Amino acid sequence: MNTRKVVIIGSGPAGYTAALYASRANLNPLVIEGHEPGGQLTTTTDVDNFPGFPEGIMGPELMANMKKQTLRFGTEYLQTHVTAVDLSKRPFKITCENGDEMMAESVIISTGASAKYLGLPNEKELIGKGVSACATCDGFFYRDQIVHIVGGGDTAMEEATFLTKFAKKVYVVHRRDSLRASKPMQERAFNNEKIEFVWNSAVSEIIADATGVTSIKVTNTETGEVTERPTNGLFMGIGHTPNTGFLNGQIDTDEHGFIITKGEHPDTNVPGVFACGDVQDSYYRQAISAAGSGCQAAIRAERFLEE
Repeated sequence: MNTRKVVIIGSGPAGYTAALYASRANLNPLVIEGHEPGGQLTTTTDVDNFPGFPEGIMGPELMANMKKQTLRFGTEYLQTHVTAVDLSKRPFKITCENGDEMMAESVIISTGASAKYLGLPNEKELIGKGVSACATCDGFFYRDQIVHIVGGGDTAMEEATFLTKFAKKVYVVHRRDSLRASKPMQERAFNNEKIEFVWNSAVSEIIADATGVTSIKVTNTETGEVTERPTNGLFMGIGHTPNTGFLNGQIDTDEHGFIITKGEHPDTNVPGVFACGDVQDSYYRQAISAAGSGCQAAIRAERFLEE
């Protein structure tokens, strides 16, 4: 069975940056791209907060450019999905959905975290057209507009507060009459005059035209009454699910499933296995921070192999 020095599981800014550094270090990395090559940015339109692009860049174009750069230095790609890994001994064994199996002296996990959505019929096709799961990424586009955000935890309160820097009004839609967020986060939101709460309510329909989202229908969870609310944007503040199921508990994670890394380094509890990007970052969740952690993971893998 083929044994690789480095196998990178997952793509996106973290995986592609890890591949760039590993290939330039002559480690001949193999990237297993997963079901969504390029990660969440492939569903994002304008990216204005990634350094080096003064006029901004489309998410898919940014990911395509990153991949091209890694190919220039010899990175290999496998377009399949990892279904299982055996991390009990080195070299590690990796099993893919297409039946391929390989061994790896070191593994970099960059499988990301998937934003949670409501499951409404048209919400995925409206991502980037009024539907978003990242206020930090997209809030700027809603200057002086009306937006709604779904959720009642710390994520929703943090994103709602951030959106008030741009939007003229932020409505928080929550299915109960009280929040799950921590007291400090609740107080910050309650004291912000731009934030208003829509209690005991759930978004049941997203209405859009050729320009994007125009309104949402909200159903009262107690009375069943349906109302239509004009809005320019709908944000999901219901959290993210890290893509770690294939690890089958072999790597230490926190209570939410995010991989625990050691201090400032990308090392996991298994020597030779490193994690980068959103799969280990529940706080920043930005393309640039993911890319930075991919750089760190590749450098650590290189030094691990040397040692």
